[in-house]
Amino acid sequence: MGALLWFIGAVVLALAELLALGDFSLLMLGLAAAITATLALVGVPLWVEVAVFVVSSIALLVGLRPFLKRAMDRHTPTFETGPQALEGKTALVLEPVDDHSGLIRLGGDVWSARALTAGAPLSVDEVVRVIRIEGNTAIVWKER
Repeated sequence: MGALLWFIGAVVLALAELLALGDFSLLMLGLAAAITATLALVGVPLWVEVAVFVVSSIALLVGLRPFLKRAMDRHTPTFETGPQALEGKTALVLEPVDDHSGLIRLGGDVWSARALTAGAPLSVDEVVRVIRIEGNTAIVWKER
């Protein structure tokens, strides 16, 4: 009877991990319950089952969980958001851009812009590259 309860606990904890999309804590407890259920099939006393569950839970949480988290973090793509995502993109000059003012079309948006180098104005319809974003102004450089 004890083994069945441990197996049910293992399944419930594993399903809870899947539903929660957590950090593998519930999965580690589910694995510990599965280990305990396997041992309970032999017919050991209840205190031994509890001790095995506690020890295997701690071992899995401390030993296996960090490894799994690192492996998942390594394969999780990161996406640039905000102004940093625009750096390096190309844009089209809509109004002449000098070292003080100008307008560009960046993606589908119109941005105020300044030329990276003073004294080198950029003409309408030139393709430029965004070097950085300062506030709501794109600092651009002529694309060759």
